[in-house]
Amino acid sequence: MKKTAKNTSRARATARDAARPSARRSAPAASTARRAAPAPVRIARIAKGKKPQYFSDPAIDKLLWMTLTLMEELSVTRDRLDAVENLLEGRRVLKIADVDGYRPAAAAGRRRQAQRAAYVDRMMRAAQAELEEITGRDMPLSEAEVVAAVEA
Repeated sequence: MKKTAKNTSRARATARDAARPSARRSAPAASTARRAAPAPVRIARIAKGKKPQYFSDPAIDKLLWMTLTLMEELSVTRDRLDAVENLLEGRRVLKIADVDGYRPAAAAGRRRQAQRAAYVDRMMRAAQAELEEITGRDMPLSEAEVVAAVEA
């Protein structure tokens, strides 16, 4: 009977601790309650103060940050791709040499080319907008157009 009373009081204590929103809950009580852990609080990372300027031209600093961001993204992508290739080779699904020697079919090649062109357009959008702003949309596009405009 002692064991039953002890287990019952432990169960009541566990239920009481689970119902109480206490930050000082012991590990056994928390694991026995089997409550889902609350989602972590996300705090927006916003830099305070001015950004440091390394070069005399702020455009060069922007280009530097863009390049470093791309470098970071590419590094993560390469690490993940390496992990996938090694897992697939380890499970004998394919060999890394198969990936290196892969040549896409015509339809897949066209799809890749379209995706690549859209990607380059997105990457160059800021530079293209600035170029259009500097040159103006009504400016001649080629040397021949300039010569034709002067001769007329």
